[in-house]
Amino acid sequence: MEEKRRHKRLELDVNIQLEKLNEDGVTTLKYIHVDVTDISRSGLGFSAKKELEIGSYYDTKIQIWTKEVVDAVIEIVRSEKREDGYHYGATFIGMTDTDALKIDIYQIFNDL
Repeated sequence: MEEKRRHKRLELDVNIQLEKLNEDGVTTLKYIHVDVTDISRSGLGFSAKKELEIGSYYDTKIQIWTKEVVDAVIEIVRSEKREDGYHYGATFIGMTDTDALKIDIYQIFNDL
């Protein structure tokens, strides 16, 4: 199967917290803990017990391998029901260049 992604996916053993944003950018839910299955510069995949809506937006705090926290806004673009919960695909909507660079640097080290 041909890879259609612009950025290589990386496996990352971290947890993130999601806070749902409504149209006004206001947080409407408490934190949801999820398990990240992969991450790239353009988005991430993760598993969660809660059902999330496709097209919904979340403010995320991702603790990376260096223990630094990357802040980003994601949009849920894919959802798959599984026996143990749900698996989601999300794209990064808002992330600073500095935080995106941290993911790029991780990818470089991961490839070595």
